[in-house]
Amino acid sequence: MKLLPLIFIALICVVGCTTIPFQKTLYVPMESVNPWALVEEFRKTSPDNFRVINTIVFKYNWNKFSAIGYIDVNAGERTFKAVCINPMGVKLFELTGDKDKIDSHFVMEQFSGKGNFAGTVGEDIRRIYFGLTPSSGAAVKKKKTKIVFSEPAGPGILEYTFAGSAGLPVEKNYYEDGILNWRVSYYEYLHKDGKNYPSGIILENYKYGYSLTVKLKEIRV
Repeated sequence: MKLLPLIFIALICVVGCTTIPFQKTLYVPMESVNPWALVEEFRKTSPDNFRVINTIVFKYNWNKFSAIGYIDVNAGERTFKAVCINPMGVKLFELTGDKDKIDSHFVMEQFSGKGNFAGTVGEDIRRIYFGLTPSSGAAVKKKKTKIVFSEPAGPGILEYTFAGSAGLPVEKNYYEDGILNWRVSYYEYLHKDGKNYPSGIILENYKYGYSLTVKLKEIRV
């Protein structure tokens, strides 16, 4: 995919290790937990309309690129606005989107014409912030230390994994033809004003070989 090596070519490049920069979820026994009670509780404590400021690291092959992202999310309406700048304060792009379309309002010249840049970034934002809980028709598999919901999604299967002492979402996995296409992992939930926000997020796109590491810096409601 020609787009991906050039997605963040205007950002500062650094080389480093690939260890997870967040505290891993502590898995505890889940056999006695009601699966749908977990889902309902998470829905109640999920923020609906908020802004987050994140640091973002994009990894592709042996390169690692850094940026700062401002993202406005309306989870109920499934709309978002995203503005990204590099560490020097130069605006890289501005996008808005909903469940049906993604609109590009500004894209740095180095990105425009390099494939569907807006669509690639916008789809990753959707994967991270929207559709965090399964529908009522999802299949449920209870394991010793986690509960996994699965249901059809487009041409594939989407899995939602709940785990940890608080029973919160820790992974979303999407498969096509039995092959893992992408994964979103959530770490270190922050509880603010009765709502839960993951402080760390990692999106791994196995199909195209890149990852995004998102670290929460600030929440504005």
